[in-house]
Amino acid sequence: MNKYDILSALMNKEERPAERGSGLKTFLAIIGVVAIIAAVVYAIYRFLTPDYLKDLDSDFEDDFDDFFEDETAADNVAEAVKDTAESVKDAAADAAETVKEAVTE
Repeated sequence: MNKYDILSALMNKEERPAERGSGLKTFLAIIGVVAIIAAVVYAIYRFLTPDYLKDLDSDFEDDFDDFFEDETAADNVAEAVKDTAESVKDAAADAAETVKEAVTE
């Protein structure tokens, strides 16, 4: 072996770590490009597919609103019953006073 071959071998050894780093960078760049392409494809897919759940949600909202309308009606009936009970109670108190006055006379 002559000096030229030894120097050439040493120079090639020094260049190899640079190649390894370059290969890693290339690998990471390819992974990044694939991830970006996948994200774009997914975004396009989500944009173009119809939203079936929107109709389903609106159906549930209607039922939800109907439930509260029914509950409001029930609350109105409960208030009417309370008012009627208070009216009956007041009428009974008035009748009791009338009976007491009639008895005391």
